[in-house]
Amino acid sequence: MRRVVGDSTYGTKENIAAVEKASIRAYLSMADFEGRSPYYGSSSFHYDAERNLYRCPQGEPLRLYTHSYTERVTKYRAQSQACNACPSKPECTPGNNGRVVRRSFDEGFLERVRAYRETEPYKKALRKRKVWVEPMFAEAKEWHGMRRFRLRRLWRVNVEALVIAAGQNVKRLLTFWGRGPRRLAQAKALRPTSPRRSAPSMSHRIGDPSASLASFSTRW
Repeated sequence: MRRVVGDSTYGTKENIAAVEKASIRAYLSMADFEGRSPYYGSSSFHYDAERNLYRCPQGEPLRLYTHSYTERVTKYRAQSQACNACPSKPECTPGNNGRVVRRSFDEGFLERVRAYRETEPYKKALRKRKVWVEPMFAEAKEWHGMRRFRLRRLWRVNVEALVIAAGQNVKRLLTFWGRGPRRLAQAKALRPTSPRRSAPSMSHRIGDPSASLASFSTRW
């Protein structure tokens, strides 16, 4: 199973939909915009697929209102009379025209990616990215001039990036030749969160390089 791993910068609706449509699992963090608003987020509303409507926390229906093809969302709105008489209105909406909830055309893919968060492969992938990938990006920017590309045109930029990555890989081949990851954080990222296992003894790590190498795996 192929996977793409990234932080919330890459976790846009367009990227998630494109990756999932290509039969690749999108292990991408998604920004939590609901936490930035003082009102109920869309996750507080239950979607009824059979009736194609939402229900608010008070049980009132939000029916199909309109489609926005430029934003690629479907809008659902509650009756203004029900919203204005609702005791939860101050926590739900500041307007007087009824609460509106937006549903992306690609909501099915988004829900699938949200479900990945509770799986061990997803958690392991993010742990690996944190200690294996992100330091490589930082090194490339700080030590290899990757903050700004010197060449122009896409194919030349790709070549420059590949040369930098190849240099980094050679450095690591020389560093880790014949043994496993040196840093404990890198080793820990490859292990599941539970059950906890004790770390191998120092004599095991130094005395038997082949056994140490076999205890680690970069496979997903």
